[in-house]
Amino acid sequence: MTYSRLIAGTMTWGSWGKQLSKKDMETLMHHCIENHITTFDHADIYGAYTTEADFGKAFADSSINREDIQLISKCGIQYLCDKRPNKVKHYDYSKDYIICSVEDSLKNLQTEYLDLLLLHRPSPLMVAEDIAEAVTILKKEGKIKDFGVSNFTPSQMEMIGLRTDIGVNQIEFSLTQHTAMHDGTLDYLKTCGIKPMAWSPLGSVFKEDNEQTRRIHKQLGELKDKYNATEDQLLLAWIMKHPAGIHPVVGTTNKTRLTKAVEASKIDLELEDWFLILVASQGHKVP
Repeated sequence: MTYSRLIAGTMTWGSWGKQLSKKDMETLMHHCIENHITTFDHADIYGAYTTEADFGKAFADSSINREDIQLISKCGIQYLCDKRPNKVKHYDYSKDYIICSVEDSLKNLQTEYLDLLLLHRPSPLMVAEDIAEAVTILKKEGKIKDFGVSNFTPSQMEMIGLRTDIGVNQIEFSLTQHTAMHDGTLDYLKTCGIKPMAWSPLGSVFKEDNEQTRRIHKQLGELKDKYNATEDQLLLAWIMKHPAGIHPVVGTTNKTRLTKAVEASKIDLELEDWFLILVASQGHKVP
């Protein structure tokens, strides 16, 4: 499967964030596509099970050809909210639940298929054979084109991957959360030909004021003129420099920031500059 280099994350499009109107969503979809962001990342729980349906209504009126975009959704988390009679937040990866969740997402998104289904987070009770059976049925019926996972470790991917092909793992990855470079996750993805996607790609750089983020801002500030780039562009370029071919999932709904994020894909950081940025985050030289 081919996904756009940057992916539009929709978590804050609805009631969990900007509460965009149908018209606003439609306009934002067109802006994304015009800027070569054609992949839209969803999860059934976003907006407490409401954002997919909001997006679907906008998509239905958008005149966008379904073949020109890629829709991702995730399932498995049973979220505590008025929409579900759950006693506790938990995970459900039974065959029937996975199939039912996908069918709900298709109805809400007003589409006949998902380009990619992801298991949202690993569960200690997941049974690989049940998951594989659900994926086989969904692919055979044309309801999903590709299957993957999110936030899974190499051993968890191997357990699932022995029963059914995994095409993607969407993980948390950024300059301030880069353990996937050191715990074998990105190595495993590269070795197995699994595409990495990164949620929260800007990390805590603009959210927190501490010694680490101040070091990062200082270093990025020293490189901005050299690359004619903003700090957030340099952070995305740092991620995309990794040879695993990471696709950042960008959560902003600001059109200007989306356009600038796409431009970051053209920045090729020099080797030593990439390490200067890493060292700024770590606070010490590499071993």
